[in-house]
Amino acid sequence: MIGLGSMGMGIAHSLRRAGFDVVGCDANRVTVERFVREGGQGAPDPASAAANVDVLICVVVNAAQTEAVLFGENGVAASMPEGAVFISSATMDPAASLRLASRLEAGGRLYLDAPISGGAARAADGTLTVLASGARAAFVKARPALEAMAAKVHDLGSEVGLGSAFKMINQLLAGVHIAAAGEAIAFAAKQGLDLRKVYEVITGSAGNSWMFENRIPHVLEGDYAPRSAVDIFVKDLGIVQDMARQLRFPVPLAATALQVFLMASGAGMGRDDDASVARIYARLTGTTLPQEFVTDQS
Repeated sequence: MIGLGSMGMGIAHSLRRAGFDVVGCDANRVTVERFVREGGQGAPDPASAAANVDVLICVVVNAAQTEAVLFGENGVAASMPEGAVFISSATMDPAASLRLASRLEAGGRLYLDAPISGGAARAADGTLTVLASGARAAFVKARPALEAMAAKVHDLGSEVGLGSAFKMINQLLAGVHIAAAGEAIAFAAKQGLDLRKVYEVITGSAGNSWMFENRIPHVLEGDYAPRSAVDIFVKDLGIVQDMARQLRFPVPLAATALQVFLMASGAGMGRDDDASVARIYARLTGTTLPQEFVTDQS
């Protein structure tokens, strides 16, 4: 397991509960030490973690970090056994997935393009959704691990990049929905409405969304400790913009949502929870939201 952040740690423990021997590796040594204390095994670098494994799952932020895990100093590509499968779960442009897969597969290893969705809570209880594509041999090798970490594994075909393309559709919708939820709750606050009653009414009405239901409690509690950070959607909606521009396809709602996340990031909230978009609307309009607190991330 490469990457023991909020998602990766949950996946690692889900795999352990399913009976797998799991070796964890992360750039943060404190995180690795925590995983070892909780019953896992630790490795000092990706190459060491990858030795003698059948399946390697990589949950990092983006394509650049995935490439560094694979081919950088102490990368896994040279130490993975031939025939082992690399499960790439970072959100990235489909073209980047295809490029990385071609390099890895040239050395006799397998690559599965398998972004994940569901958040840290579902990672921890093994009920993620996986959007996967790749060669049949990669699926066969990866299937037991995927089923241990996910409630739903979508087999999207044999072409690497399809999983990433599907994930970008999800991220377009997720980003727009979070921005809309933040706008709505701040608008309600500006009118002096009871925000908890707004939450109760909207979650039982047609205007509800999964993101409204999941993120607005953070606003109600004034809790912006990051479950998923603002800068994740700066990245992901930026990828959507790049893909759309290449296809000459207009995405005005995604473009507007990106600007909202950029405002939040530019205001110093990049590492805070993505529900912070509500704070931007509040600050722009002099609106009062519930008392804020943010976990120290130093």
